[in-house]
Amino acid sequence: MNRITKYGKRIKTTYVLGAMTTCLAMLIVNPITSNRGNRDGTFYNIVINGQQEGTVLETATASDIMMQARKQIALESQDIVFMDYEFEIVPNNKIFGTIDQIDTVKANVYNDLKGCIVSTKQRAYTVKIDNFSITLPSKEDVVLLLNAAKNKYDEQNEFLVDLVLENNKELTIMQPSVLKAIKSVKDTDTVSEVDTISETEQQSDLVDPQEKVADVNTSTEDTLTEDGILTMGFEEEIEVAETYASADVITDLDTAISLVTKDQETSKIYEVVSGDCLSVVAEKNNTTVAKMVAMNELLDTNSVLKIGDEIVVTVPEPELSVLVTEQTTYEEEYELPTQYIENDSWYTNKEEVIQEGSTGYREVTAKVTSRNGTETNRKVVNENIVTQALPTIIEKGTQELPTYIKPISGGRLSSPFGKRWGKMHKGVDWSCPVGTAVKASCNGQVVIAGWSNGYGYCITIKHSDGKQTRYGHLSKILVNAGDSVTQGEKIALSGNTGNSTGPHIHFEIIENGSQANPLNYLN
Repeated sequence: MNRITKYGKRIKTTYVLGAMTTCLAMLIVNPITSNRGNRDGTFYNIVINGQQEGTVLETATASDIMMQARKQIALESQDIVFMDYEFEIVPNNKIFGTIDQIDTVKANVYNDLKGCIVSTKQRAYTVKIDNFSITLPSKEDVVLLLNAAKNKYDEQNEFLVDLVLENNKELTIMQPSVLKAIKSVKDTDTVSEVDTISETEQQSDLVDPQEKVADVNTSTEDTLTEDGILTMGFEEEIEVAETYASADVITDLDTAISLVTKDQETSKIYEVVSGDCLSVVAEKNNTTVAKMVAMNELLDTNSVLKIGDEIVVTVPEPELSVLVTEQTTYEEEYELPTQYIENDSWYTNKEEVIQEGSTGYREVTAKVTSRNGTETNRKVVNENIVTQALPTIIEKGTQELPTYIKPISGGRLSSPFGKRWGKMHKGVDWSCPVGTAVKASCNGQVVIAGWSNGYGYCITIKHSDGKQTRYGHLSKILVNAGDSVTQGEKIALSGNTGNSTGPHIHFEIIENGSQANPLNYLN
């Protein structure tokens, strides 16, 4: 009995020692927490897109792990990174639970978030030219693009394009400035160097950068004595904005230069001027008649254009237009405008050349403005006469030519001017009743008033332009030789006297001693 009791005590002691050893081993291999979670027995699982990444004791720990992972991914790229994921901190109530090693959880979260990257936006620069926009990867590319447009018209590379930062803007916005490279010789025995205004210097000045550019251009234009380009600039409003953009919307430099500087077809309104027809307008605007007809529904190939008409034409133009003012000196022949001396005693159809003109020769300095290489304005600023031109001088009359009217009202044209019965009929006849009023066809002086052989009673009137009018076969004469008469004044009554076949009025117009067809002169 005593032996059995001693053996039982030995078994109990061995069991207790074994249990304690086992627990100690478990704590070393896999630590446990027995504080029942966050005081209330809750642990927290980090879940990304439904995948559990690890368990932590505090929600703050979970949030901090996520924040550190995002920050690390952002630091690994200089661009903006976008990720698509769902993040949850899921509570897990347990009496006893295990938490994962912090480094393991951080690695799991980092790797999972890296797999959730959907796009990366890099720093870029958007160039807005009126309603056209294009995005380039760097500020340097923007400057190269603008210089490419400028260089087409600046073969000597005398001008530089720079970007000037605008003030008081929430966004980083710049505008281009085109600056003249000012040459200054510091040593007559050395090559001249080019001084330019740096962007830093421009921004440090309180003056508006655009006003400064204008001042540079103006002063250069006013003081330049040699031929060459005075100013350059862009016609369109240009803004350059710093932004972030994905790779698929960023344009490479070569493509951008092609899009901005090559001619694109744009619609413009053309106003018709004297001498225009469809083919002329098409040639002026570098297009075709077919294209213009297609763009203007009221036109067809047979349309006649009127001065002032407005039609839509297709004009190839680049997105960015370059304006250039250039000084040029050249020699040319020239003529002076014709001078006129008015003579109030002459009619307007009379003129005499008093002096024959002659062509002169001169040296001209002009400022020429062009747009995309096409001249839009030319202003002569100086000329040196080599050979003086002489104007043509013409003396001309100012009096309006007299007019002629039909000598009777009504009547029927019974015999025209020309051959009749084998003879020349030197006037025109209107049949009318005897006693019809006969009027002076034009102002003049009566030279004959009486009987005149075959004409019967006849009146001849001399007019100021040298012509004469004759009225025959009258029944009664109401004026005398020497009388002055006015146009439309009653001078006689029609009749049937002389060699007449019936009551009528015979009417002649005599010019330079010969009868002419009166119908060619009557108003």
